[in-house]
Amino acid sequence: MKRTSICTVAVSAVALAAAQLAFAGQAPGSLSDPDIAVSHHDRVYAAEQFSNTVSVIDPADNRLVGLIRLGDPSPGNFSPLYKGQLLVHGMGYSPDHRTIAVVSIGSNSVSFIDTQTNAVKHVTYVGRSPHEAFFTPDGKEVWVTVRGENYVAVLDGKTFEEKTRITVPAGPGMQIFSPDGKYGYVCSSFNPQTEVISVVDHKIVGTVKQASPFCPDIAATPDGKQVWFTLKDVGKVQVFDARPPFAVLKTLDTGPITNHVNIVHNAKGTFAYVTVGGLNVVKVFRTDDISQVATIPVGSLPHGLWPSGDGSRIYVGLENADAMTAIDTLTNTVVATVPIGQAPQAVTYVPDAVPQGDGAQNLETLGLAGQSAHIALVPVGAGNAVDAAHAPTTVALFDQGLVQVLQAAVTGLQPKQAYVLGLADHPDGTGDVQVLANFMTNPAGSAIVNALGQIRQLVTPGMSAPGDKRRYLVVAPLVSGKPGAPVQVQSI
Repeated sequence: MKRTSICTVAVSAVALAAAQLAFAGQAPGSLSDPDIAVSHHDRVYAAEQFSNTVSVIDPADNRLVGLIRLGDPSPGNFSPLYKGQLLVHGMGYSPDHRTIAVVSIGSNSVSFIDTQTNAVKHVTYVGRSPHEAFFTPDGKEVWVTVRGENYVAVLDGKTFEEKTRITVPAGPGMQIFSPDGKYGYVCSSFNPQTEVISVVDHKIVGTVKQASPFCPDIAATPDGKQVWFTLKDVGKVQVFDARPPFAVLKTLDTGPITNHVNIVHNAKGTFAYVTVGGLNVVKVFRTDDISQVATIPVGSLPHGLWPSGDGSRIYVGLENADAMTAIDTLTNTVVATVPIGQAPQAVTYVPDAVPQGDGAQNLETLGLAGQSAHIALVPVGAGNAVDAAHAPTTVALFDQGLVQVLQAAVTGLQPKQAYVLGLADHPDGTGDVQVLANFMTNPAGSAIVNALGQIRQLVTPGMSAPGDKRRYLVVAPLVSGKPGAPVQVQSI
């Protein structure tokens, strides 16, 4: 039997300790928590809205381990007797790193999944259209923002059953907690105010005015000093003091479809990373002087993001690219891109999620969830002058079998105006326009537009059946109830 010297073991232990304590604790933990170096025991999870799956990635080699299936694609999930989960969207995890909580908006549920076995161990049904769920730092409660109503559902951290509700203004978007567990910060998606709630007695103790009504995401710094939240409709981020009187510190213009924010602490300081979906970038800000220090191109419609346990990386889900990117936070460059399921929303990184073994139980291969087509729309007359990476509108066609879910991330339009996404007869948008979806732009001149049908067969070169007429995606203003002259056309 091969012997290992005590000296070698001691040196290895010291090296491991040094690696774990190189920086300070990462969000959502405290600055005093030890860092956890990236290893094969860690997992990155993505909640995927149109394949109704959770992708599981091993960050040590940036490899997709497999998918946890929570529901079926459309139209198989249309039956009134359907029992699976719909619109898998939000995600949080327990302080012991053994459970992830996955919110499904369409089925009003929170699925609690064992990180070692990938098995669903409990499903709790709450009110209309829940959005996010997260454990309190002591693990005793799980708070679920019920965005379609006016309360936060408080679940028991062990039984996962609802035990009480905290009434807030209608449309709570997301909650996060101060690292010491004293406060819960609940932003709103329907009302321009964030509530600060005392965790111990569930009482509102402060209110922060939002610059707009639509906040989808919120994060607290590990030092307990700041809270950052995003405003998707106006393309802004706001920062406020995490302590009373919870004063707003700064409002930042970040860009159309500003999605999520998260915090990283590394050798260079503490930073807020913000996904800006309409620009296909992640913007990076220092937290000490709230100045921007980097813009990182990542791919189509970045959404959720979460740092590794040592802050050396941050992982970003690309909603319209079916992929996860890994960013090196010291160089702010993309170091890996991993194919995952359809339309990733929330992302979370769970250090030491799999204490032993390969953690591949109960997982599926990517399969149909990895099949999609991608199209860019450019301003009329732009021709090839605008490449797909800089196109104002990106479209993903997520394969559901015979049909596809279309999702367009539309930017570059007039604010608060009615438009249509449609199919035109000719590449320049002329001819008859068949409407796929009507939509209204937000104050930033952007929108997320969805449709369902056999669309890829019509708009993708070489996909049309013999005798079928090729069509072209366009965006046009709605004029007197009908499509006007197109302003964006499909890039060919």
